[in-house]
Amino acid sequence: MKLAFVGLGKMGANMARRAMQGGHEVVVYDLRDEAVSAMESEGAGGVRSLAELAGALSPPPDKG
Repeated sequence: MKLAFVGLGKMGANMARRAMQGGHEVVVYDLRDEAVSAMESEGAGGVRSLAELAGALSPPPDKG
């Protein structure tokens, strides 16, 4: 599953790490570029804007 995290403070960064440890693909965004870079070094996909974040995700499958 591909997940996105907005905000990489103590809680957000730890949630992203746990998701990656659980085998999920993670894309992260934060106002602080150094926080995004740190998560990228741990294997997350980093983006530098919310528009880029939206483009990094695909819509859920239609269940109707």
